[in-house]
Amino acid sequence: MLLRSRKSILPRQASEESDSSEVEFLDTTTVTPRRRLARPLRRTTYEESDESDSESVQVMETRQSPPAELEEETAAAELKYCRVVLDRLRSEDEKAARKELEEKEDMNRKGGKLLSRIPTFRPRPTVASQTPELPGSQTDTPVHVAPPPEKAGSVEAEKPKLHHGAPVTQLPCEDSISQKPPEDTKEKFAFEVKSRITFTAAGDTEDEAIMDEQPPWETVPTNLPELKDSRSSSDVEREDDVSDEKAEGPLISQSEFSDPAEGKNNAAELTSPVAPEKPAGAQSTKSPGCSSFALFCLLPTALLLLGGFGQHVWHYGLPMSVAQLTAQMELHWLEGFGLVPEPCSNDCRVRLVESIPEGLYQPSPSSRQSIADSWLHLLGKANSSVHIAAFYFTLRDSESAHSSDSQGRMVFEQLKQLESKGVELQIAVNAPQTSTQDTAELAATGAEVREVDLNAVTGGIVHTKLWVVDQKHFYLGSANMDWRSLSQVKEVGLSVEDCSCLAQDASRIFGVYWSIGGANNGSLPPYWPARLSALSSSQNPLRLKFNGVPAQVYLSSSPPQISARGRSDDLATILSVIDDAQKFISISVMDYLPLSQYTEPLRFWPAIDSALRAAACTRHVKVRLLVSCWKHSPAAMFPFLQSLLVLRRPPLKCDVDVKVFTVPSTAEQMKIPYARVNHAKYMVTDRVVYIGTSNWSENYFTHTAGVGLVVNQTGSEVKEGQETVQRQAEELFLRDWTSQYASALSVDDADVCPGASHWGFVQ
Repeated sequence: MLLRSRKSILPRQASEESDSSEVEFLDTTTVTPRRRLARPLRRTTYEESDESDSESVQVMETRQSPPAELEEETAAAELKYCRVVLDRLRSEDEKAARKELEEKEDMNRKGGKLLSRIPTFRPRPTVASQTPELPGSQTDTPVHVAPPPEKAGSVEAEKPKLHHGAPVTQLPCEDSISQKPPEDTKEKFAFEVKSRITFTAAGDTEDEAIMDEQPPWETVPTNLPELKDSRSSSDVEREDDVSDEKAEGPLISQSEFSDPAEGKNNAAELTSPVAPEKPAGAQSTKSPGCSSFALFCLLPTALLLLGGFGQHVWHYGLPMSVAQLTAQMELHWLEGFGLVPEPCSNDCRVRLVESIPEGLYQPSPSSRQSIADSWLHLLGKANSSVHIAAFYFTLRDSESAHSSDSQGRMVFEQLKQLESKGVELQIAVNAPQTSTQDTAELAATGAEVREVDLNAVTGGIVHTKLWVVDQKHFYLGSANMDWRSLSQVKEVGLSVEDCSCLAQDASRIFGVYWSIGGANNGSLPPYWPARLSALSSSQNPLRLKFNGVPAQVYLSSSPPQISARGRSDDLATILSVIDDAQKFISISVMDYLPLSQYTEPLRFWPAIDSALRAAACTRHVKVRLLVSCWKHSPAAMFPFLQSLLVLRRPPLKCDVDVKVFTVPSTAEQMKIPYARVNHAKYMVTDRVVYIGTSNWSENYFTHTAGVGLVVNQTGSEVKEGQETVQRQAEELFLRDWTSQYASALSVDDADVCPGASHWGFVQ
């Protein structure tokens, strides 16, 4: 009897050894806290199992071992039950982790803390899983499962605690397995447990694990419907049952449930895919995606609008009325919107033209085209428009009917015929006019004439001499719209044909005068509209071809008060040309006076004079200055010129030379008022040529309207038969400089220009 009892105990002991190894394998699994078990199961804790195990062993000692077939069936059934329970526990744990993560994010958002929605990824165990893991488990920290030892150990295992203090519950298979399972079943069970059990902590994103993360784009997230479909039908039905109920209370472990029904509400809170309803007064939590997108779009727009308005107020002042703001916006945006200048032709035809007073030089085959002929030529090419800006209009001699006004009369007749050809004629002339006979007659034939009261705006006059034809051709120079400028006064200008972009830029300068002489004559707009902005400047010159030779060209204007955006200032342009010279500077101008000529009190104005002295004395540039002598020359001009000559003495030895040009006159010609003078206003250096409309004293650059043109062809390839504009201007200057009409100025001369007035007022 005793022998039989000991034999019956041996299988039980072997079973206990194998069971204890299995139990030790399961209990030593590192369980990360923060888990709610969805459905409570009636099972005992470790404290209870200590006593029950000892009692079961004593009973089994007196009980006979069951048959082998019954042991195998019992072991298979219990293993199957263990797998089902483990599957459910795993799915419920994952759902509980996801729910807890969402609750944590909601609480952080309510507290004003935004969490990153980019999940952290950690490498999984290397053992291949027979059952594919759910994507949700990748966001958690994997559990490191200890492999079963080779020898059976004690049933007593380490008791890890949850983070809330609840003990880890015992799996159902730990007590129910009373017989030793077959080896193949045991290995299969251990493999499945090792590969499928992955308890993780929700929301754990330690910084030290970032280096082991998998890129988030390598894992395709699974939404809740897909996750639900991937489970068994029993799990889905069970979730549907518990999702209809709500529960409140602290997180408790599964071992604290005494009945499955008691934990139903808590399980629903953890496993239901539908968020529980909130009280009526609860604040709803919105996804930060929409608000972030709205902030991303609206904030830059608001900043741009605020910055644009601030810049507008900074440059042009605060609008005083809605009407003024509307007018400003219309000028600034609408008038210049979509305004694209026509492309320039490949080769602009340019001619340096001049008027030579009767009897000054004998005609020759090499003589340049006269200004009168160039005007007539431009009028013959007119098809749509002719715009003229002038100081005054006296193309006909209405007093004495002098025969030398024939060229002026021809030009006047051509202007009268423009309206019958369908060509628009617009004339912007300085106000007030001393003689309105010509402009009134042209207006009667359909021309638009505006007298521009610039004196009310800047205290100066419109001294510009500018023609623009069809937005393609233009003339710029020193000649007024006066019959004397065509036959009795020495003038120099530039005629440009088939050069649309440069002509359009000149037309914009005309547009400034036309705008000032409009409905609000004598007042400036809040700012110049975009359609009048400069198309060329010293910083951005136009790159063209003048008679086949590459050139960089730009227009300048004065005074700054009426210069549109981007327009180079005329005085600054002259100073830059002087500073750019390296070998020589040759200037031909009627008046040169470093004073304020027409304003009180008298002021010293050394801008140009200082630049010339610096060029001659510090950079050793050869400076030659040709000025006019007639009865309207300012007498104060000559002492300043003589002071330049003093610089030639040792030790300075500055290379400066000054000559006075006098146009001879007969007794009959002396009777013609404001004639017989060198009225040219240009400068040529070894690098560029400048042609302007202003005399060189302060008021012409600070109050009076004028225009300048700079042509730079330095370094351009000049083929046979071609000639640069700079070379043409240099030849013209040398001809006058070396002529018999140019006399050298002496430092000791007391009466350089007999008959010169105290102040001249010839424009």
